[in-house]
Amino acid sequence: MESVKQGSACIALRSSTHSVIGALKRSVSELSSHQQKILEIDDHLGIGIAGLTADARTLAKWMRNECLNHKYVYGTAMPTGRLATDLADRHQRTTQTYVRRPYGVGLLLASFDKNGPHVYQTCPSGNVYECYATAIGARSQSGRTYLEKHHEGFDGCERDELIMHALRALVGCVSGDAELTSENGSIGVVGKDEKFTLIEHAELQPYLDRLELEGGNNGGDDEEEEKEEDAMET
Repeated sequence: MESVKQGSACIALRSSTHSVIGALKRSVSELSSHQQKILEIDDHLGIGIAGLTADARTLAKWMRNECLNHKYVYGTAMPTGRLATDLADRHQRTTQTYVRRPYGVGLLLASFDKNGPHVYQTCPSGNVYECYATAIGARSQSGRTYLEKHHEGFDGCERDELIMHALRALVGCVSGDAELTSENGSIGVVGKDEKFTLIEHAELQPYLDRLELEGGNNGGDDEEEEKEEDAMET
């Protein structure tokens, strides 16, 4: 659980037509590239990670295989609720045996299947929650507070407005005097008649410009001060 709290922030939210994941990426040093925080699992599903990236990639590979097997057998995309439950069971099994340590990563699942948009949160303990919106990782309390204040209006949001809500929530999770940029920000979106799409770098910049015009791209006014010195580079 501690590794999840120290991982970089990740948020997820949904409307009646779309699900969106937003994440902050970290780099080990100024000479390295930023680490990927949002991973595509299937055309209808993507995940955001907070914690140990190696564990997240192991789980992502397993989830991709599960989705492929289900599609091969049944000819349709795997229901997100079933995958989230199986994933939680996989988390929980490692807490019962001495052979393996628990997975040190928390996942946010955003999808759109035959039952509509979904957002799920999983924990290393094996708990799984379906949410309208949620946030995990370091300094995520500020983003969670924003989501709690505005979640009642998410249901009627269009795609771009939902992405803007995700960015506004992420701004509060940026540490110190840093700003949310096209390099350290990442957005994943999936919806009705739209496959999972990753929005980064140049594609993300128009949304950041719009956020700048609103005067909201400032990570210095956080509601919660958390220790970043010991934060894990995930």
